[in-house]
Amino acid sequence: MSTLSELERARLRWRARRGLLENDLILTRFLDHYETQLTDTDVSALTALFEMGDNELLDVLLARTELDGPYDTVAIRRLVAQMREL
Repeated sequence: MSTLSELERARLRWRARRGLLENDLILTRFLDHYETQLTDTDVSALTALFEMGDNELLDVLLARTELDGPYDTVAIRRLVAQMREL
């Protein structure tokens, strides 16, 4: 379990801000629910997920497409599954 500092939390939330409102809503809801439970592995996986383009990310979050390439990891798949459930 990781204990994120206030600065780390603020950075993570800033990185979660996206160009598409739908992504913002999904990511904010996820962070509101899971932020205090995130491990270092989760933070790394989220950071990698935030590298995706907005449309690509939305397609993944809405299960229109599946993760592939460098994004297809156990940690990222787990986080995406949690986001889809909320």
